[in-house]
Amino acid sequence: MPDVLAGPILRRLTDTHIALWLATSRSLELHLELYTDADALLTDYPLDAGERSELRLGEHLYLQLIEVALPEALAEESSLFAYDLNILGGEDPGRIAGWGAELLYEGERRPRVKRSLRFDTLLHGSCRKPHHPAADGLARADRWLAERRDDHAQWPAALIHSGDQVYVDDVSGVTLAAIHALISRLGLDHERFEGATIDDSRELMPNGDVACHRCSYYHRERLLPHSREGHNLRQRFFGGTRKPVFTSDNASNHLISLAEMIAMYLLVWSPVPWRLIDPTPPTLAQEDLAKYRKDEPVLARFVHELTGVRRVLAHLPNYMIFDDHDVSDDWNLTGAWEKLTYEHPFSKRIIGNALLAYLLFQGWGNAPESFDDELLDAFTHTDRFDEATQDALIERLLHFDRWQYEVKGEPKLLVLDTRTQRWKSERNPDHPSGLMDWEALTETQQALLGNDAVVMVSPAPIFGVKLIETIQQAFTWIGKPLLVDAENWMAHPGCANVILNIFYHRGTPKNFVVLSGDVHYSFVYDINLRGRDAAPSVWQITSSGIKNEFPDRLLDTFDRLNRWLYAPWSPLNLFTQRRRFEVRPRLPDHRSTGERLVNKAGIGLVRLDAEGRPIDIRQLGADGEDVRFESP
Repeated sequence: MPDVLAGPILRRLTDTHIALWLATSRSLELHLELYTDADALLTDYPLDAGERSELRLGEHLYLQLIEVALPEALAEESSLFAYDLNILGGEDPGRIAGWGAELLYEGERRPRVKRSLRFDTLLHGSCRKPHHPAADGLARADRWLAERRDDHAQWPAALIHSGDQVYVDDVSGVTLAAIHALISRLGLDHERFEGATIDDSRELMPNGDVACHRCSYYHRERLLPHSREGHNLRQRFFGGTRKPVFTSDNASNHLISLAEMIAMYLLVWSPVPWRLIDPTPPTLAQEDLAKYRKDEPVLARFVHELTGVRRVLAHLPNYMIFDDHDVSDDWNLTGAWEKLTYEHPFSKRIIGNALLAYLLFQGWGNAPESFDDELLDAFTHTDRFDEATQDALIERLLHFDRWQYEVKGEPKLLVLDTRTQRWKSERNPDHPSGLMDWEALTETQQALLGNDAVVMVSPAPIFGVKLIETIQQAFTWIGKPLLVDAENWMAHPGCANVILNIFYHRGTPKNFVVLSGDVHYSFVYDINLRGRDAAPSVWQITSSGIKNEFPDRLLDTFDRLNRWLYAPWSPLNLFTQRRRFEVRPRLPDHRSTGERLVNKAGIGLVRLDAEGRPIDIRQLGADGEDVRFESP
């Protein structure tokens, strides 16, 4: 079995430190080597416990997070360097050129990186669903970077993943079969459940030592108990397929066990695990088998593009934050959702497992200092942790309040947690919660003060498409917010007032760029504040999805109606939170008449000037065609 299963992924890169994440099949003796761009060795770090954290997740799976200080020779504001990982002994000894040649661009011996204290060029995107038929925007990012290897001035300072990096709640049968094959291949730990019709995660897997439950594929909602409580939970927790507008095609394949979620991450970030397995479909009903066969060619293309995905993740600093699908559809949408989900042991375990997987594969590398040894201690021992330890860890994570983080630079990068500190509706627990509560918004405001410019990552757009927000509000009025994912910054009056008042605060940065995803289409708004002298300039830049798109005809209808109903001159704006703002959409080039929204899977590109103002905004299409948003 190869020593390295996934990664290395370049994570946090600051003026003083570099962090790398990788998944290995065994405990490794590693050296991290740093080189100048001229290929001179700067330093050779033997990685011991001081520079590396190693967590055991299974018989053949270890996670490594490496964090070391950069040498003084790299202290300049912008510098190029290369890194290498030297494996001593094992199945694949040697450096990356030997055991991971596919990670390297043509003519290079090791990954070359630009460390910049200026976030002047950024790639960003969200919503990467493996079984969506669109091509992969991360593979497009790899090709784009490959074309510019000799022009490091164009290299992005970071790649920002603004939510839904995985779809825990929306999994094709093909992917689920691969997940189960990989669990067996790597010897990932199983777990026991409470409050479900199955007792053990082995019952989810075909071809195991325990009989697979007949509902494990395409019918997982039936694993909940047949009671009134179980019925209500099914409606909320596995109800994605019944949404008339925003659909979750495979909600009935929602991942359940921690092992399933761990395997999912490995399979979406690296081609190596796919080479270790030969998944076959379990016995399926004819209708389910048809779904399985339909997804097979889509997943084959996804796997084919993973080599490029793995390569670009190794070359650019990656910053990540969750949205709902990283954990579950409509995660914490309403107070009623939270009460029902967290009071049931089975659904609480599912949510907890997803949050734990997010910690291990995403959150840990964003800000390693936020996660103490005690939080990760359960994985540092070779014996398997039991359900009591798992539940205690989940309880801690459900109350953890440091998912939000910032990265020092010009401008400052501030990444918001809009999921775990929600402002619940006081009038009706079935109404949407505010995306952040008053305390979290106050802390966010403090982080903004004293900066001339800021790039703020909000998974959901702060300034969205007003017509769609109005439709969401209408469903809330009739008591059905879950039918349309009725969550946006304006859905909760208190939250809306506070976030908008932040823009009016005298200490707010002069230039304010908001990067978002979530919605499965892309758009750009220039926003002017009315009634304030020397008001800040605000830009809402949304890129979505990396591998997902909105239904074409429906989006075209919404786009044209929104243009007429909520144009900058429309009196309808007086009845919305926007009455204090002038919102002007940027126009995509090569647009059809009336088009403002771009329905194209890919990755967003933003270039900023020295003052933090956007000078070039594009959607790099996964199909190779790019769209530029022109100033109004």
